[in-house]
Amino acid sequence: MVDVWLPYGKTDVCVRVPARNLLGTIEPTDRPAAADPRAEVERALKEPINSKRLFEIAKPESKVAIVVDDATRKAPSETMLLPVLAELNSAGVKDENVAVIFGCGTHRAVKPEEASALIGVEACKRVKTVSHDCRAADLVNIGSTKTHGNKVFVNKVFAEADVRVLLGDVGFHYYAGYGGGRKSVLPAVCGEETIKQNHALLLHASARTGNLEDNPVHRDMIEAARLAKVDFIVNVVENKKGEIVKAFAGDLEQAFMEAVKLVDELYRVMVDRRADILVVSAGGAPADMNLYQAYKALDNVLDAVKRGGVIILVAECPEGHGNQVFYDWMSRLGDLKNVEHEIKRNFVLGGHKAYYLLKALQNHQIILVSSLPDYYATSIFKLKTARAVNDALGEAFKMAGSASRVWAVPQGSYTLPVFKAPEEA
Repeated sequence: MVDVWLPYGKTDVCVRVPARNLLGTIEPTDRPAAADPRAEVERALKEPINSKRLFEIAKPESKVAIVVDDATRKAPSETMLLPVLAELNSAGVKDENVAVIFGCGTHRAVKPEEASALIGVEACKRVKTVSHDCRAADLVNIGSTKTHGNKVFVNKVFAEADVRVLLGDVGFHYYAGYGGGRKSVLPAVCGEETIKQNHALLLHASARTGNLEDNPVHRDMIEAARLAKVDFIVNVVENKKGEIVKAFAGDLEQAFMEAVKLVDELYRVMVDRRADILVVSAGGAPADMNLYQAYKALDNVLDAVKRGGVIILVAECPEGHGNQVFYDWMSRLGDLKNVEHEIKRNFVLGGHKAYYLLKALQNHQIILVSSLPDYYATSIFKLKTARAVNDALGEAFKMAGSASRVWAVPQGSYTLPVFKAPEEA
């Protein structure tokens, strides 16, 4: 037997896999944090990618809009923002001419106490802050995307600025391929209808985690950001502890693509065979705080499991399912065709998780090891359940056969296994 330890909430559980069955563990490359995160951002600002420095772009009289993430994201906005303000000040830009826009997309407004937590007390005192409202009456139409004809409406403060700067972090994303870069325009500061039309493109086969090629969601986002005439971005890549590894600044597209390369280097792992059974942990707290969050780990590992194979998702889920739209769509629609129709008709954030879960269930058997009550796990979310991970593995061997080969993925939310046959590798 081989013992494999998997994070579960704030503790760990041990799954015991017969040595003859275990293919191994799949883990991301760990990279130490930058010694001084702020100094790393300052370095990136001094070495912009395919761009002038920000203090050369801005003029003393410039009105500047800086987009940062809202309270639903954990980007280190304060660490990025203060060096950016220093760079603007060196160009003669006064703090009163700078507006920080929380890119809320379709989310609620940022509360005052959240604002200081997101960008720091100092920045809140120095510059004005605005929470983007996707339903505001004064949104500005800046044109339509070429490929999909999406009418792009953006925040008025953002549209009327002389200099537009985006701050964010880059990591894997379900249907945009990667977060960061252009996502700080669409969806962050766009109108509701613009966002809905963009997100409905997730039904396309190329709209998937870690993929930009022929990805219609990404393409639409890039075209919207070009229409918005973004002047400069600062993006960071973090390790699995949430620490800044490296910062990237400069051109909207090229700085973003350099960050994407590092994300792949750290978190994309090539595997030369698919398992019959895969045991995946979401990575413990906070990644497994609810099913809505923990599902990311399951979605990430699909390429490493055979069609018809068994996936054991280890996630405590102390806060239950975690998203009412996810719950409602699973209980009310409950069928992949119905969910696809609803996405085309009226996309609502949260519904995409129902789509992905139902799609995964078409090709895989899924056992959930969690504290989620069986009624919800089985009746609403259509998952099999087990109270202990070794019980789940025993069931999986009954379902897939005693000779089944097993992959274990301890950090599923931060790992993207990609299958490549030996002759392709």
